[in-house]
Amino acid sequence: MDTVFGVEYEGGVILAADQSNARSILTYQSNLDKITTLSPSSALGVSGPNSDLVNFSEYISKNLALYQLSNDGIQLSTHAQANYCRGELAKALRRGPYQVNCLLGGYDKSTGKGSLYWMDYLAALAKVNYGCQGYASNFCLSIMDRDWKEGLDQEQAVAIVEKCIKELQVRFLISQPNFVIKAIDKEGVRTLKFGADPSDN
Repeated sequence: MDTVFGVEYEGGVILAADQSNARSILTYQSNLDKITTLSPSSALGVSGPNSDLVNFSEYISKNLALYQLSNDGIQLSTHAQANYCRGELAKALRRGPYQVNCLLGGYDKSTGKGSLYWMDYLAALAKVNYGCQGYASNFCLSIMDRDWKEGLDQEQAVAIVEKCIKELQVRFLISQPNFVIKAIDKEGVRTLKFGADPSDN
């Protein structure tokens, strides 16, 4: 029942996710942060069961940190990080698959641009301008398709995400009261808004 959005704009990426942790008919938590920082200029939004969500996002972030330590501080590009994630999902698919669908956003200093990658639990990978994971795609891809255009600024990208959140709150059967919105750009990974403070656990 998780929701993750991503919108690429001129010079960065916006990632947003609902903050609910639920299973069956129970809600356990409404301040979960489903967007994990992978490096100073990239983040991974994950939807799926909480155990896989935490295991996969921590596994990827720690291995990327290990790579940087082992290679004289070299940081992988967003494209390389996305392909590493895809490789790990493909390996796990043949052993014990992670039930996670992801959006990976990052900013590359070499190009001065942001990029967004869509991945599913079957290890499919695609570079996209905007994307959704979860039931939200039924409601929100049409909004993104209509409103996204080349050369968006950050405010316009956030406005698209907020339209999507509003649409879900009006139309979606399941209540998702809180969302966290993060920006990834030349200033790094920043939290712009949240419904409930993720650090208040």
